[in-house]
Amino acid sequence: MDLKRIDELQNKLETLRPLNSSELKRLREEFMIENTYDSNAIEGNTLTLRETSLILQEGITIAEKPIKEHLEAIGHRDAFEYVISVADKNNPLTEQVIKMIHSLVLMNDASSRGVYRNVPVTILGSTNELPQPYLVPKLMETLIAEYDDMKREKHIIEAIAEFHLRFEGIHPFIDGNGRTGRLMMNLELIKAGLMPINIKFSDRRKYYECFDDYFANGKADALVNLIAGYEIYELERYINILQ
Repeated sequence: MDLKRIDELQNKLETLRPLNSSELKRLREEFMIENTYDSNAIEGNTLTLRETSLILQEGITIAEKPIKEHLEAIGHRDAFEYVISVADKNNPLTEQVIKMIHSLVLMNDASSRGVYRNVPVTILGSTNELPQPYLVPKLMETLIAEYDDMKREKHIIEAIAEFHLRFEGIHPFIDGNGRTGRLMMNLELIKAGLMPINIKFSDRRKYYECFDDYFANGKADALVNLIAGYEIYELERYINILQ
């Protein structure tokens, strides 16, 4: 758990000149495409990275792929752009922000966008029992309130990891929880002066095991380590670009 390394890199980053707006826009667009591909792939979307890029950059329709998968790519792109705008204003994480991220992610399902689920759900392969729908609003209100305490008492990476694990454990929406949760993770990283991270589709098993550890043992260490590893990679890469 190399949180000290993250602090060192963040301090170093703050001493370097920022990229100009056009350079930053290009890097963010490259990240957004990869992040859209990986986050959607984790949830079962079959678009390749190249197909995702063609849809988002060229507006091309991939003939053999469902329209739902095209909309998932566009929705994630729009949600990422919203996250950047919220982070730039340093707005707090509220239920309204969470529901807005979700409504953009789930652009293919008008009836469920930004609406807490009203039916019980289960996650196949998970031993964690999800709360009944009538408990969701209160659980979300409590989580958001307690997140402020987490940020005061823990390293920001630890706070973000615990928030993410608890959010996914509540599973407040009928669909789109994973994508929404990972976008919120990046929102909070950017607000903290850190880099957004992209949990790779190839690391999905390691990512799922973080939830198994948390719900079995109550420890967020596995996800803290996963986020920290990605964050160190992104910080070092960004610093190398600036130097």
